[in-house]
This record gives sequence, C-alpha cells and structure tokens, in this order.
Amino acid sequence: MAHEGFAAQKLLARDFSGGWSAGHCASWLHGAKPDVVFEASSLNADSGEPAITYLRTALHCGAYAISANKGPVVYAYRELTALANSKRRRFYFESAMMDGAPVFSLFRDALPAIEVRGFRGVINSTTTVILQTMEAGASLQEAIQEAQRLGVAETDPSADIDGIDAAVKVVEVANVLMGANMKLSDVSRIGIRNVTPGQLRKAKQNGEAWRLVSRARRQSDGNISASVAPERLKADDPLAQVQGTSLLIAFETDIFKELIISERDPGPEATAYGMLSDFVNAVRGV
Repeated sequence: MAHEGFAAQKLLARDFSGGWSAGHCASWLHGAKPDVVFEASSLNADSGEPAITYLRTALHCGAYAISANKGPVVYAYRELTALANSKRRRFYFESAMMDGAPVFSLFRDALPAIEVRGFRGVINSTTTVILQTMEAGASLQEAIQEAQRLGVAETDPSADIDGIDAAVKVVEVANVLMGANMKLSDVSRIGIRNVTPGQLRKAKQNGEAWRLVSRARRQSDGNISASVAPERLKADDPLAQVQGTSLLIAFETDIFKELIISERDPGPEATAYGMLSDFVNAVRGV
C-alpha cells in the first residue's frame, strides 16, 4: 500500500497529522523487504514507541535494525537484541548515546570480559550551554533562549533542564553495559532549574564549575544506584572541563580505575556516522 507521507507545507506549519503511523511503516517494511532500517525518530521517554514497533517489524522482516533513538534501548533492549539474534541480524544503537562516539561498541568489541562497576558523566550538552550562559550573567530563561537560538535546545526544553534526557541515557548505559534492569523511575533526578547565576559566578571565582552530572554505580549488595543532579565540581575534575556542546563519560571498571570517553562539539555528521558504523559492524558480524 502506497502512502503519501508528510506534505512539506504541513511540516513547515508544524502539522504532523496524516503522516506515517506504525501500521503504515509495518506495511511498507513487509512489502519493501529492506536489508537495513535506520531508525531516527524522536524520543518518546514514556514508552519508546513507535520506534520499538518500527525496529521490531524491521527485524521480523529480516532487516538489520540500526537506531539513534534512546527509547527502544531503555524499554526493549533485551527483547530487540534477542529477536535480532534469532533472525541472525543485529540491533545496534551507538548514536543513541554520545552522537556516535564508541561507547557501547568499545565494550562490545574491544574490551571483552571487563566488568563495568559504574560511571559518571556530563552527557547532556544543552544544560552545559545553559549553565555557561547563566555563568556569564544571564537568567535561566535568557540562557534557554540562547540555547534555542544556537539550535541545541528544543522549543520545549524541559526534557533537558529537568534531567529527563540525561536520566534516559543513564538507564540505557546501565542496562546495556552493567546488566541492569532499570527503569526511568529508578533514577534519582534533579534538574538545573534551581541553580542560580550567583551560584555559578561564585563557583567560577573559586576556579570551579557547575555541571549536570549523571551517575550510576553498583553497590555492595549488587543493586545499582543512579542519579542525575547539578554538582559543583573542582577545577581539576575532567567533568568540570566539559565546555559547550562537548560530552564526557568516565567508566569505573575492574581493570581501569577511570576510563574516559569524550567528544568535543559534535555535529549531526557524528550521529550519522554512528549509524553508518553500526551498520558496517552489523554486516561484518562484529
């Protein structure tokens, strides 16, 4: 069944009615029988849909499933991975974390048999841009407007400033690399709404910096504690040195005390490359 998709005029008017539904996509996939499906729809932090349905259908149709969406990893990682294995295909999602930087594939391919005991990081760039703008004297609302002008904040920035985006990333990393079975509600979450310009300037005067820090760590009882919250960091802390749209995650393992993955001011091409590298690795069987 053919479908018209979205009309350009409707998109420009922000009218998304009449577009493809999960059912239309499933019908198309069954008819087209693609070798690979690249899924890059917007995050639904409440359920991961319709992306999960797209990816599930792609795998059922015998396609490799490559996603840049965090939702399917949070809500259906084990299901989709098992389905991919049963079809002798792969479900990969490198671009769902740090714009395609090798976070998941590093441990999958280069660090076999290692134990990830915890991690901490600055993994939401929008909040860093906002905090740095406030540090220069702007109010929170002015900083949000500047981040929107730069194109790093959504029209509704609440997912970033309330720590939801960062918490979603915490869950996906913990579930994939630490064998957790966490839900979004398991992450203790405090956003940056209550951080003031005065706090930021005082920290800067002392050579320190505020950042929205994401953490997870396995406790002595085997449970994993996880949090997202603004923290005042010493100047020599690698997390305090993250600037602008850069990102950093530091892993604690049984071998490496702190293994750091960092990227400086990534652009859209980094996300696209992450999806390409996933596909290449998938067809190579790695």
